[in-house]
Amino acid sequence: MSDNPLLEVSGLKRYFDVSAPWLVRAIEGRPRQVVQAVDGIDIRIAKGETFSLVGESGCGKSTVARSILQLPPPAGGSVIFEGRDLKSLDAEALRRTRTRLHMIFQDPISSLNPRRKVRDIVAEPMAIAGVGTAAERERRVRIALETVSLDPDRVMDRRPHEFSGGQCQRIAIARALIMEPHLVVCDEPVSALDVSVRAQILNLLEDMKARYGLTLLFISHDLAVVKNISDRVAVMYLGRLCELAPSARLYQAPHHPYTAALMAAIPVMDPDRRHDPSRLLVGELPSPMNPPSGCRFRTRCPRAAARCAEIEPTWQEAEPGHFVACHFPLGSST
Repeated sequence: MSDNPLLEVSGLKRYFDVSAPWLVRAIEGRPRQVVQAVDGIDIRIAKGETFSLVGESGCGKSTVARSILQLPPPAGGSVIFEGRDLKSLDAEALRRTRTRLHMIFQDPISSLNPRRKVRDIVAEPMAIAGVGTAAERERRVRIALETVSLDPDRVMDRRPHEFSGGQCQRIAIARALIMEPHLVVCDEPVSALDVSVRAQILNLLEDMKARYGLTLLFISHDLAVVKNISDRVAVMYLGRLCELAPSARLYQAPHHPYTAALMAAIPVMDPDRRHDPSRLLVGELPSPMNPPSGCRFRTRCPRAAARCAEIEPTWQEAEPGHFVACHFPLGSST
């Protein structure tokens, strides 16, 4: 891991107050209902790395992505990008910094303005930043569309509803690349796509990373998707990280029971191969408004003991580069 990471996130927190204002006023002393969407996340991403953040739906992955981009700003912690804390920047400085930070959203169709033509959608980041003349923007839009394998002459004057989901995601990628950013946050960019189209988009992202020297933060709930594209993978559960390791090592020997359970849920094509039923998850994800004491995974963990309810597990390095937060990690003699 580089001593000078491109992005360093420390103690990131994001809470949402979901209390009904009229009910809080009516009942004096009523505790406010707060969703602890992200509760202390530490991430360091090196330049040129593909860092994946995985976990089941509702664990806070997308909130981490949006908080990094200050959409909206997090409730606590720091987000240091290229040596500057984004939380400390004023509006103008943040606007200039965002030219080097872009996001690919989960739903490729709703992320595009249905009233605007493709030429205006892709050129919008340049227009907001005040970059280039009209002719220069036109030229760069054409290059960006060609880069994602779309014919500019056929698509520039059409609107998003005229395209398939895969084509809309290519347009979104072209928009994200038009300013030649240093970091692209991919918030489940293939979850809404068919399997065949999903492979095309993943290959396209890999090509774009090699061509432009991009750094990618890839958000997904599917470990099978991120296996071959990631340098490192962090596993998230109920607002906190539970394991972090190089991709190959994580898939070879997961240390956290939750990571092993996610891998056990990956479908296999061999009918003679069976997953270990003891590793499959049972029960529902606890409420982030009232997370369990101690280890947050203990209510669904087959290895849970009394200690797990009393003491929160600390972040420990099980082996070089492989971190886990668990009192009884897999493969240990405890």
